[in-house]
Amino acid sequence: MRTIHNLRQPFFILLLLAIVFSGCKQQETLTPEEAKAIAKEAYIYGFPMVVNYKTMNMYVLNENSPEYKGNFNEMQCDARLLGPEDKAIVTPNSDTPYCMLWADMRSEPLVISIPAMEPDRFFHFQLIDLYTHNFAYLGSLTTGNEGGNYLIAPSDWSGETPEGINEVIKCETDMFFSVIRTQLMNNDDLPNVKNLMDGYELQTLSSFLGEDPVAVKSLTDFPTWEEGAQFTPKAFSYLDYMLNFTNPVPEEQALRDKLAKLDLGTEGEFNMDNFEPEVQAAIEKGVSEAFKEMETFITENNTDPLMSSKIFGTRDFLAETATESFGMKNYYMLRATAAHLGLYGNSGKEAIYPTYLMEVPGTPFNAKEHNYTLTFHKDSMPPVNAFWSLSMYDGKTQLFIENDLDRYLLNSNNKDQYVYGDDGSLTLYIQKEPPGKALEPNWLPAPDGPFYCVLRLYGPKEEALNGTWVNPPLKRND
Repeated sequence: MRTIHNLRQPFFILLLLAIVFSGCKQQETLTPEEAKAIAKEAYIYGFPMVVNYKTMNMYVLNENSPEYKGNFNEMQCDARLLGPEDKAIVTPNSDTPYCMLWADMRSEPLVISIPAMEPDRFFHFQLIDLYTHNFAYLGSLTTGNEGGNYLIAPSDWSGETPEGINEVIKCETDMFFSVIRTQLMNNDDLPNVKNLMDGYELQTLSSFLGEDPVAVKSLTDFPTWEEGAQFTPKAFSYLDYMLNFTNPVPEEQALRDKLAKLDLGTEGEFNMDNFEPEVQAAIEKGVSEAFKEMETFITENNTDPLMSSKIFGTRDFLAETATESFGMKNYYMLRATAAHLGLYGNSGKEAIYPTYLMEVPGTPFNAKEHNYTLTFHKDSMPPVNAFWSLSMYDGKTQLFIENDLDRYLLNSNNKDQYVYGDDGSLTLYIQKEPPGKALEPNWLPAPDGPFYCVLRLYGPKEEALNGTWVNPPLKRND
C-alpha cells in the first residue's frame, strides 16, 4: 500500500483547504456598484421577512421577551383588547380580541378546527406565510360560520386528503403565522368570545388521525433580534435565516441567484465582515436608498383611500395589482411598504383601511398644533357587512397612545352611544383635549404631537371596494 506523506504538494494543500472551508459561504467578487444594486433589491424583497422574523422572535423564540407567547404550534388566545403596552406589531387592531399562532410544519402538516358560531358574528383566521402573503383565510366571508377542519400543508406535501377534512390549503413556506380575530359585539360580550376561543384547536395531522406522533424538528440555532436592525444591513442576517424555511417559486430563481451573490440563502450565515470595506459601504448605501424609496412610495400614494386593498393579499393578487395599478415589473415594493405601514394587514375583501397619514404630502397630522374632526353624513356611513372602526396611533411609535379613558378607537359596535347631529350625521373629534362632556362619547384622544388614524372596514361592501364610497376627509377644527 502506498503511503501519502508529502502534504506540501499543492494538490493536498488545496484539498485540505476545501475540507476546512467546505462549511463556509462561497462568494464571487462583487464590484461596489453591483453590491449596491443587489442590496437595494434584496432589501425591498426581504424587508417583510425581516419584520416578520422580529415578531416570531418576540412571540415564540425569545423566552425573555416581554411579548413572549409560548411555543410553536400552540394557539395563544387572549380574551382582551390590545393597548399601548403591546409593542410587537405596529398599527395594531383593538377591535377584536386576538388569538395568535406561529405554526411549524417542517415535521408534518397541521389541522385547524373551528367550532360553529352565530351567523352574524364576524371572525377569521388570517393565514400569513413567511413572505407576509395572506395565502388563505378561514372565516365568516370565506368558509362560513358552520365550523370545520382545515389541513394546512407545505407546498411540496403530496398526501391524500384525510376523512373529516373540509379543505387542504398549501403554504409556500415551512412556517406560517396566523392572526385570529373574533368580533366583540358589545362590552358585555367578552365571556362569549372567550368561549369561542376555547373551541379553536390546532393539532398535527398524526394527532388528528389518531396515529403515532412524528418526531418534532427542533429550532434552537436562531439569531438574536437587535432593535432597529430592520433599517440597517443587519436586516440581511435575518433575511438569510428566514430563507431557510421557504420553498422558492420558479419565477424567483433568478432573483435568488442574485441574493446568493450577497451570501443570502446559501450555506452558512450572512456576515458583513466577509466583504471588502468598499463593498460593505455599497451595501449600506443600497439599504439606505431602498428604504428611502419605500418612504417615497408611501408619500406618493398615501392619499389613495383604497391603498390598503392593493398592498395586502396573496402572491398572485399582489403581482396582478402591481402591474395593473402601479405599472411595476414586480410587487416587492407593495409588500415591503405594507409590512412597514401595517404588518399583517388584511386582504381587501376581508377588511380595508382608509388611512389618514398626512394633512398634506410631507406634513403629518399634529394634535399639538390643531384639533380635527371626521364627519359621516347619515347616508354615507362606512358600508360594511360586519363593522367599522377608527383607531388612533402615535406618529412616531406607530402604537396606541396612553390616555385617561383607555380609549384607542371608536367603532360602530358602540353606535348607540354616540351623539348625532340633527341631520343624523356623526362627527368624531380627534384632539388631545376633550371636546366637552356632552361630546366626550365622540372623542378620540390624540397625542401631543404627530399622529395618524386608520379607518377599518370589516367585510367592506362593493361600493367601498370599487371606490363608489369614499371616506370623508379629516378636517381642522381650530
